[in-house]
Amino acid sequence: QLQENQDEIENMMNAIFKGVFVHRYRDAIAEIRAICIEEIGIWMKMYSDAFLNDSYLKYVGWTMHDKQGEVRLKCLTALQGLYYNKELNSKLELFTSRFKDRIVSMTLDKEYDVAVQAIKLLTLVLQSSEEVLTAEDCENVYHLVYSAHRPVAVAAGEFLYKKLFSRRDPEDDGMLKRRGRQSPNANLVKTLVFFFLESELHEHAAYLVDSMWDCATDLLKDWECMNSLLLEEPLNGEEPLTDRQESALIEIMLCTIRQAAECHPPVGRGTGKRVGSK
Repeated sequence: QLQENQDEIENMMNAIFKGVFVHRYRDAIAEIRAICIEEIGIWMKMYSDAFLNDSYLKYVGWTMHDKQGEVRLKCLTALQGLYYNKELNSKLELFTSRFKDRIVSMTLDKEYDVAVQAIKLLTLVLQSSEEVLTAEDCENVYHLVYSAHRPVAVAAGEFLYKKLFSRRDPEDDGMLKRRGRQSPNANLVKTLVFFFLESELHEHAAYLVDSMWDCATDLLKDWECMNSLLLEEPLNGEEPLTDRQESALIEIMLCTIRQAAECHPPVGRGTGKRVGSK
């Protein structure tokens, strides 16, 4: 009897899906399309055995091309709910490989809210599987730390931090109490300098610091470590910083001090709703 009841419920669900959803997810009214995508996201989360597969996921993938920003936004938030649950990751592999390029392109969406959620979704994808995103995919997100729109830049800063700064070497565990040049932060500060120089936007250190301020405050406020990298002799086998790298570190250090003292984003960075011309 239980099996019969379950079959009957699944038949009803299937009828609702084919009779309502399949027609309404392309409705002429954007609000109805948004409701459809929001709901299918809930179904996939609540009943992943039946709904979390590519026959249903493809509707979310296709709708990421919707002309209305509110609908694209619902696609991204629905997907975030799925990628956040690591137990569901194996069921999302095919979808990720098929629609990853679209998600990456949405980080440049003309609607800022959509761009922010696309970056947050890629951060979750990154945490579920490091191999999925190519170096080129990551670089497309990295350069957004210099965006004039702060929410986009902060989301990109968190992505950058998770990718390049959050992995700790097991050897660092013994160095946690060490300070200055011998602290685990020393290598991370150098990574920050290398990233800044490679990005070739040398007049924008304040933008980079502001983007990472929320997620990497402890690193950016480790002035003792920065000082010792500038003033002390390198440890055995350690490469000394070049003049160019030292200049970049001084510039970053100045920006972190200014950010800590003034507590506001750099000039020219705001939270406006629409992206201006390139």
